[in-house]
Amino acid sequence: MNAHTPADRDALADAIRGSGVELVRFAWCDAHGLLRGKTLTATAALAALTSGVGMVSTLMLKDTSDRTAFKVFEPGIGEELPGFGYANNLLLHPIPRTWRVLPWAASTGWVQCQPHFDDGRPVPYDTRTQLQRALAALASQGLDLVCGLEVEFHIYRLCDPTVDPALNPEHSAWPPPAPAVQLIHPGYMLLSEAWFDQAEAPLRVVQHTAQALGLPLSSLEIELGPSQVEAVFDATDALTAADNMVLFRSAVRQALRRAGYHATFMCRPPFPNIMASGWHLHQSLRDLQSGHNALVRTAALPGADTTDARATLSDLGAHYLAGLLDHAQGMTVLCAPTANAFGRFRPNALAPQSILWGHDNRGAMLRVIGPQGHPATRIENRLGEPTANPYLYFAAQIHAGLSGLRSQRLPPPASLAPYADDPSAAPRIPSTLAAALQAFASDSAMQAGFGEDFVRYFSRLKHAEDARHQAAEDKLEFDRREYFARY
Repeated sequence: MNAHTPADRDALADAIRGSGVELVRFAWCDAHGLLRGKTLTATAALAALTSGVGMVSTLMLKDTSDRTAFKVFEPGIGEELPGFGYANNLLLHPIPRTWRVLPWAASTGWVQCQPHFDDGRPVPYDTRTQLQRALAALASQGLDLVCGLEVEFHIYRLCDPTVDPALNPEHSAWPPPAPAVQLIHPGYMLLSEAWFDQAEAPLRVVQHTAQALGLPLSSLEIELGPSQVEAVFDATDALTAADNMVLFRSAVRQALRRAGYHATFMCRPPFPNIMASGWHLHQSLRDLQSGHNALVRTAALPGADTTDARATLSDLGAHYLAGLLDHAQGMTVLCAPTANAFGRFRPNALAPQSILWGHDNRGAMLRVIGPQGHPATRIENRLGEPTANPYLYFAAQIHAGLSGLRSQRLPPPASLAPYADDPSAAPRIPSTLAAALQAFASDSAMQAGFGEDFVRYFSRLKHAEDARHQAAEDKLEFDRREYFARY
């Protein structure tokens, strides 16, 4: 999984020296999609390219409140989590191709890392490692995953960053209080040019930050909700897209904070009359031999009407679509992982409610896009929320889709009424985090793809979050502290 050569490390060392940076951040993406890491001086960073950077293993065992969800100082932890115990060290090894110079921090470089055990083995609970394994399974079928991202999120103006309650020692708490904020636009005018002009200052920060980092930003748009915006990215291979998403979320939050704004990728910010945010994942399969889009149907299927997936998709694409449908309940907690996310699945809200597909239908969970023969034919999964860990979100698509390819199943006809009141028309998306966790643990494709150990590990982290959410007397305050302040 970590196939970096000495030449790669030498090139990274040359880049660090040539950049003139004083500090280098060694960053790692945790189970919840947040970046953590250590900052080294440039001299120490050069030495760490070979030796790695020590990281306390409990960082992999945190729930969304940053509490350790496993009892690491009790006997048996080594059997439950091999390689872990007593807050031992793991080693972060840099990924040379992720090197950046940060545009908002003076003389600071950044490189993404993956954790390894002392003996050099990659840690199997690392989510980037999980995506790499999923991509290897897909490659064994001669395919690669291509992803395009549409990410909705909210930007607010900090009322007074100098008196942030989270920084007042009198208000210190675990998790900390959320900042006081104001809207950057009043909302309820989708794609309003006037609202874009009103919100231009923070959106320019987003634009300049993304472009300075080399991210393939395509557009910035005003969404329907108050202070809600959307960023759209050109399609890339799945691993690059996931790396880009992790960096984008962290970078814009930091850059906007310095400019006096608070960005949040939580699904439903804790305010009245707010609109939930989704993360729409556009995906296609690339044939590794020809380089062509394997979802494209190159010749019309005789007798196929518009409700037949094979009117647009190749047979392979139809089987992949069937797998996504079959395992949608099992993958939900990886696409919408917070307790806050499940209020989004409501009828007539441009969010899915049931597990079904449609041709260019934004009410369906899976939207098939492109006329027959179009090279950009793709499947849009509208299940996700913007806090999702992209490595797990993408890996879930692969494991579900591969199940469909192996079984050669075909999907049911396209839905023409995605919000039908009759629940027997299609199974519903899980309505709570607890229900989604149960579906994840019992799903055959998720169990086989991620492995039983990872399913138990991830479920333990999320059950801890769910238990605290259910026990919270003030659910809105839980959302403020757990998600709004930190995501």
